[in-house]
Amino acid sequence: MPFTSLGLSPALLKALVDQNFNLPTPIQQTAIPAILNKKDVLGIAKTGSGKTASYVLPILMNLQQTLGAKNRHANVLVLVPTRELAEQVKNVFQSFSQALPEKVKTLAVYGGVSINPQMMAIQGVNVLVATPGRLLELVDSNAVHLSAIETLVLDEADKMLNLGFKEEVNKILALLPAKRQNILLSATLNEDLQHIHQILLHDPVVIKIEDEEESLDLINQIAYIVSDEKKGPFLRYLINHHQMKQVLVFASSVKQAEVIVNKLRKNNIDAKAIHSKKSQGNRTDSLQHFKSGKLRVLVATDLMARGIDVSFLPFVINYELPRSPKDYIHRIGRTGRADTPGDAISLVSQNELHHFEVIQKKMGKKVEIIDSENMP
Repeated sequence: MPFTSLGLSPALLKALVDQNFNLPTPIQQTAIPAILNKKDVLGIAKTGSGKTASYVLPILMNLQQTLGAKNRHANVLVLVPTRELAEQVKNVFQSFSQALPEKVKTLAVYGGVSINPQMMAIQGVNVLVATPGRLLELVDSNAVHLSAIETLVLDEADKMLNLGFKEEVNKILALLPAKRQNILLSATLNEDLQHIHQILLHDPVVIKIEDEEESLDLINQIAYIVSDEKKGPFLRYLINHHQMKQVLVFASSVKQAEVIVNKLRKNNIDAKAIHSKKSQGNRTDSLQHFKSGKLRVLVATDLMARGIDVSFLPFVINYELPRSPKDYIHRIGRTGRADTPGDAISLVSQNELHHFEVIQKKMGKKVEIIDSENMP
């Protein structure tokens, strides 16, 4: 099914061609016509499945008919859990809106940076992409009003609700007009999401893309049994022995991420950490350097990794296993994209072995496990 059959305008179709979008992904095939028809949508699909474009394109087209809202009254609100994702979504809106006859102003607002420039830039905004906390600060300052919101998007809704944003999201929902279009997008459908789905959505079009297992075929998975105290040296051995040039390492906590980076740098391996305690400027620089290939190793927590989108990432390493099997699949799914194979390596201690068996069972794949004690 080509993009031309989805009801998009000639201007957006040309923008898709210019940006080398060839065929719509499964979620785009269903979501774009539904959103164009002003239907509520619940989309469940893995990271990297094209969820962002699936709502950006139809929202931009619908906006062409309703532009001209009052100053400081946005038309579209997109709520996201992290600053990185806010910037990513903003960039997608801006890249496609350039082709449109009517100008659309998109702004991303988030904490960790000064609020004053955001308060000034919000004038005349049509699409507001926001983290919940900063949005409430702007509302309290009368910098923005939410009474004219026509479309609400909750992007990465599963992470947003898991990370304790539920109370802030509820406050924001209370400020929105009752009559609006609602779009919920998530990688997983958990109890929290089911609850908010029942509150928010009215006769939604439900899209569930279950292709995670298929996407794992391009990923070469391997695990090493390594004691906790030897994980640091073994990580350095892997990076040097395989001459890895672009490696995403997952850590379980902010503290652990910093420990890993410090040890790598002491051993002359260029590495930086990206997590919630870093300043926005630091996080942006680290991410840009990593994407461009100038940074060899990026160490991330699960939350921060939601904003990392690298087309041809060759290596992902789990320094520790995540608690959820689904998070494991999302982690390793950062590699093996765009028909390009990738390697996913897990360092598993003895006390993690049972959990790793559970992960393999949920994933439906067996992973080769090698005892590092038998290696030189």
